[in-house]
Amino acid sequence: MRTFDLCVIGGGSGGVRAARVASQHGARVLLAEADRMGGTCVIRGCVPKKLWVLASRVPREIADAAGFGWTLPAGQRFDWPAFQARVAAEVARLEGVYTRNLEAAGVTVVAARATVSAERRVRLLPGGEEISARQVLVATGGHPFLPPLAQGGDALAASSDDFFDWPRQPRRVLVQGTGYIGLELGCLLHQLGSEVTLIGRGDGILRGFDGEMRAHLQAALQAQGLVVRGGTELLGLSGSAAWGQGDGEHPQPLVATLSDGTTLEVDAVLRAVGRRPASAGLGLQALGLTLGPDGAIPVDAHSATSLPWLHAVGDVTGRVALTPAAIREGHAYADTVFGGKPTAVQLSGVPTAIFSTPEAATVGLTEEAALQAHGALDIYLTRFRPMKTAMAGRDERMLMKLVVDRASDRVLGVHLVGPEAGEMIQLAGIAVQAGLRKADLDATLAVHPTAAEELVTMRTVTRRAG
Repeated sequence: MRTFDLCVIGGGSGGVRAARVASQHGARVLLAEADRMGGTCVIRGCVPKKLWVLASRVPREIADAAGFGWTLPAGQRFDWPAFQARVAAEVARLEGVYTRNLEAAGVTVVAARATVSAERRVRLLPGGEEISARQVLVATGGHPFLPPLAQGGDALAASSDDFFDWPRQPRRVLVQGTGYIGLELGCLLHQLGSEVTLIGRGDGILRGFDGEMRAHLQAALQAQGLVVRGGTELLGLSGSAAWGQGDGEHPQPLVATLSDGTTLEVDAVLRAVGRRPASAGLGLQALGLTLGPDGAIPVDAHSATSLPWLHAVGDVTGRVALTPAAIREGHAYADTVFGGKPTAVQLSGVPTAIFSTPEAATVGLTEEAALQAHGALDIYLTRFRPMKTAMAGRDERMLMKLVVDRASDRVLGVHLVGPEAGEMIQLAGIAVQAGLRKADLDATLAVHPTAAEELVTMRTVTRRAG
């Protein structure tokens, strides 16, 4: 029986970081991955999605060129299969980088599905080899959640994972889900020229985000022609085959039955109603570990479970389902267990971006949450046309919002909608995490001319809340 100090189950962002850092601390590490190295983010998530988003914005750049004095040749078209191949090549390159970095750090990498067979024992499948490990780390991530449709037709829909394998672009798409994933994929399809309808059970997009930010972004998307239908569920589908699985270039359309009594004829249906922790089949419950209702592995601030030899990081824990969180958790775990540096991960005030077009980004508390936690607030809000947008002749406006605690002057939340919002929120996140006060923004000189300068030039309270 081979013996290791650490066996990591899962080669996504969290597992890879934990394995590398633990090995650098001197541990003997084995990492088992049943699929492709890199996990959801690299293979079928953040990275390929952002590449598709960037491609989808090119038509806007072409359309805007006239406002800057350019006359471009007509007849441009998007080659879906060609770009898909380029994305696949980049993903494969990154997958190779992940594997080489692990091996360079001294980690033993095996292509196998791993289960926990007993205390400090891991079984590798197929084959059944048993591995002894002083510590076991579960980092298996998550998977799309696809609840059964009330009226059937489940096999006719695609998940967010399936999107990256579509052989060609559908002309008409129904997207079920108005959160991160549904919004981003629906928006990029719309920017590429597909007719997109977004449906969701809630009253609008991005439930749980700041209300003013949500409303501003939804209005901007609808002004572009993207259809958003809140309070609507997908009941069932009928048709011959899911998009990309039938014969011929022009398959028979799908008919979606919706909860408001209407039907919708489309070429493809994309279901993006959430993800769940990928903990099934690992053998954890047989060892006495109680999982959460959605399969999440309960852990403490140091990623420890109730079993002293078993830890978990990343999406499988049901905490913050973001790649940077998984990376930070994996690093902190390795430092804590193998580096002699107990490290707890701070998972509050996490900056994040939604890569729609326009982008939205946020850090800290929404106005609604800040009212409950702090009471009296000062709200600073501005809407304006960025320089590039104005020159291009677009009426699309940027939103910037600060939520400030009136008593302490501390900035509790920053919410942005507009070009490069994701880039701005990364830097704003540092300041908010460090305890930024509104007076600190007022004392900072602006970088002119930029859109970001509005963050330090908002001096007049828009309204008082609480």
